[in-house]
Amino acid sequence: MFTGIIEAIGTIKSMNISSMGARLTIDVGHLSMNDVKLGDSIATNGICLTVVDFDNKHFSADVSNETLTRTGFADYQVGQCVNLEKAMLPTTRFGGHIVSGHVDAVAQIIEIKNNGNANDYWLSMSEDIAPYIAEKGSITIDGVSLTVNSLTENQFRLTIVPHTSEQTIMPSYSAGTKVNIEVDVMARYIERLLLKKSDSHTQHTAPSIVSEELLARSGFIK
Repeated sequence: MFTGIIEAIGTIKSMNISSMGARLTIDVGHLSMNDVKLGDSIATNGICLTVVDFDNKHFSADVSNETLTRTGFADYQVGQCVNLEKAMLPTTRFGGHIVSGHVDAVAQIIEIKNNGNANDYWLSMSEDIAPYIAEKGSITIDGVSLTVNSLTENQFRLTIVPHTSEQTIMPSYSAGTKVNIEVDVMARYIERLLLKKSDSHTQHTAPSIVSEELLARSGFIK
């Protein structure tokens, strides 16, 4: 589990792709590896990777064909910079939102515009993930916990303040850049609960305790 608060920017040192998947090695930059153990998770551009080898400056991980297919890893190159975050501890300050490291889709940067001391990023939004993206809701972009500031039918806008730009790889983005998206995990569970409620009515079983009134009171719908 992660918070979406990036700890360091790393660099892909090597990436060996075969028919079985890929093995990559990441130079971790200033990320401390003092408390890392084999089997630990490190989010790399928002993708939860399991450490299979490491030293104080690098870690290696295996990437499955499923991950290569569903994330931006298919297009990554040696030398590319990536956002890094170690899995959260029970004592970690929860500065972002709940991030699982399971990427839902790849989106594309459509446009970047200056907005005072910040920058507005417009990103594409496919039909399959649009229902999970809400104005003022949380979203993860390449592992960064961000807030959706506005929506159109097929795009959403993020406003990136200087601190976020300085601590992440976002300054390297331009129109056409592809990024990993993870929607708010709460949206997934709400959909599942609502579907379960619908099934219960169909099957005449006990109704779900989740109702539209409850969701409205909790701020999930307006």
